[in-house]
Amino acid sequence: MSTTFEKIQEIVSEALYCDIEQVKRDANLMNDLGAESIDFLDIVFRLEKTFAIKLPKGDIETKARGDLAEGEFEVHGVLQEKGLARLKSMMPEVPEDRFKAGLKVKEIASLFTVATFERMVLERLNQATGVLQTPSSEAFTPATV
Repeated sequence: MSTTFEKIQEIVSEALYCDIEQVKRDANLMNDLGAESIDFLDIVFRLEKTFAIKLPKGDIETKARGDLAEGEFEVHGVLQEKGLARLKSMMPEVPEDRFKAGLKVKEIASLFTVATFERMVLERLNQATGVLQTPSSEAFTPATV
């Protein structure tokens, strides 16, 4: 039986045609693994099918935006200080130095690591099962794995 992370690792490896050894939690999908925006759709589709979950498009942006006013989150597509801080808190798996002033909303996906997908999958599984999962937790292994 595979762990949740091992299955995510396998999915990312297959989708990006890269060696599974390259697919580490801290690997940035675009910079380290060569993903393009179209690859994100493929990865999300595979994750949804494998884990029987739904990963809504723009979920991280929506959650980061939260109750911030439009001008507090972004102006002309550029994240503002409060928006950047909120995004940083939503993505603790991403190195802090990646959250730079001037980051555009459309560039949020460039921050994604393998651990970002792992966290998103575990959040959805937690909601579905009520069993608290963390990246180090091996309590849940989907039946489809």
